[in-house]
Amino acid sequence: MRTEVRAFVVEQLADMNYDVDDIDDDTTLGSSGVDLESLALADLAVRVEDRYGVTFADDESEKLAMMTVGEFTAMVADRVAAATSDQS
Repeated sequence: MRTEVRAFVVEQLADMNYDVDDIDDDTTLGSSGVDLESLALADLAVRVEDRYGVTFADDESEKLAMMTVGEFTAMVADRVAAATSDQS
């Protein structure tokens, strides 16, 4: 699941016109990495929510900006797994 989520995240960043050539799991989403500003973070979060059915609280945006691509991917994959197990 993490591989699929990571590929989706990178694809969405490319679609949002960010340079994804040097992105790896240690690249932060915020200013010292991909450099997503708050609106771009919100856009990425909405795209992930729409694709995977997970939700992010309004107060998570600062936390998301500090995360690496790997941490964000793991968090989304964990939330998808939790949602899937809750439906069982």
